[in-house]
Amino acid sequence: MLTLTRLILAVLTLVAIGQQLILHVAASYSVLNFFSYFTNLSNIFAALILLLSVFLNRSSSQELAKYASTVNMVVVGLVFAILLRNVDLGALLPWVNFVLHYLMPVAVVLNWLAAPPATKLRPKHMLITLVFPTAYLVYVLVRGASTGWYPYPFLNPANVGGYGAVAAYSLGITATFLIASWALLVIGNRLGSSKRHNASA
Repeated sequence: MLTLTRLILAVLTLVAIGQQLILHVAASYSVLNFFSYFTNLSNIFAALILLLSVFLNRSSSQELAKYASTVNMVVVGLVFAILLRNVDLGALLPWVNFVLHYLMPVAVVLNWLAAPPATKLRPKHMLITLVFPTAYLVYVLVRGASTGWYPYPFLNPANVGGYGAVAAYSLGITATFLIASWALLVIGNRLGSSKRHNASA
């Protein structure tokens, strides 16, 4: 049942993103802009991780990728709820919005709880979860400075009163990443240790 649920969620997510991309292209919007949303990238990554768990045996690298994906999706859900829930989402379809911002963040966390890491995660692994978000932030700010387009209003200096405010938002979101990483690490290790103990008993 868990395997089937993962497969359904992965396919549903990819269909949702594909449907929104079709509308995006039909409206003559930039494809690069579409794939510059952290939400879209994180959901694609999460769907791929779910598919890997369906078709491949667990490995240490897969566990770390799953950890990073789960952290990303927690932040996607929290940032949307706190900063973007009342923002005009433009042409984003309501059902796609539900899948990407509500269903998947919850589902990915439940998947983490249902299948915690088989090997113990270390604090150094928290740094891995910051690699992609940091690279993403640099990309968005550099590209935004040259094109004038930013995927999120809180990353646009013109909207929030300058780069100082962007830095403040970025630090707040970084703190959210760290808190989510720490919480998932602690919970995952405790649940994983309990499962390993029960299996050896």
